[in-house]
Amino acid sequence: MLSSELTAKRLELISELVPLNRSIVLLVNPANPNTERAIRDVQNTAHTKGTVLSVLKALSDIEIESAFTALAELHAGALIVQSDAFFATQRDQLVALAERHAIPVIYHFREFAAFGGLISYGASINGAFHQLGVYVGRILGGAKPADLPVEQPIKFELVINLKTARALGLTIPQSLLQRADEVIE
Repeated sequence: MLSSELTAKRLELISELVPLNRSIVLLVNPANPNTERAIRDVQNTAHTKGTVLSVLKALSDIEIESAFTALAELHAGALIVQSDAFFATQRDQLVALAERHAIPVIYHFREFAAFGGLISYGASINGAFHQLGVYVGRILGGAKPADLPVEQPIKFELVINLKTARALGLTIPQSLLQRADEVIE
């Protein structure tokens, strides 16, 4: 799904929404094998942009709650949630905490923005399921799985929730709205 590879791009997108003098926090799952690479990529991008980046780690719902409490101490202007299966299962909690703490957050799947999150950028889950169906069809048609090439996502979705932006007092730049695949009113 190339989700970890897109973490630095998420920093660029959320940076367009928050003042440059604010720090940005990356929430990661330390048990994810892609975490160190994601941190490194985002740190490089943050350094290039002159953005202060902090990293918070969470392995449980209680640690997620603690991470949001720490955002105030860090004077965070925004949060990037690492693409991670655990965080995907915590969608309701993450969106609710972002609303309660009034913090702009960028997520990895459109479902977060559809549920009330501010913005998401990542591979299309529907597109991935479509590719999966094509592969299953090929295999059922007699193709050997070992002979099929490994494919990566071809469609990435930028989804913006304007209702959440208004609640946060954010004005979405026109340049970002024009790039959006979906704008939720």
